[in-house]
Amino acid sequence: MLKSELIERVTAENPHLYQRDVEKIINAILDTITTAQAQGDRIELRGFGVFAVKTREARTGRNPRNGSKAQVSEKVFPTFKTSRDMHRRLNFAED
Repeated sequence: MLKSELIERVTAENPHLYQRDVEKIINAILDTITTAQAQGDRIELRGFGVFAVKTREARTGRNPRNGSKAQVSEKVFPTFKTSRDMHRRLNFAED
């Protein structure tokens, strides 16, 4: 689903809200999550999941073109882990 499709769906489910207002709300949420992650914070949305930041240490790697050693600098990357509730909803098995 694209962000524009998310905006359309939220607008359709909430006819009392204007599409431009829904777009501002969704952009504000995503910007807040992005800003918090840039600061190294952990964002937990109960029933949905946790956004966090992990650090990959600097190391000596290998250049795949010629096999020579190359220094790889420390990297910070975003992670997401689903909540137990979300995991159960995604992996629902009918009994």
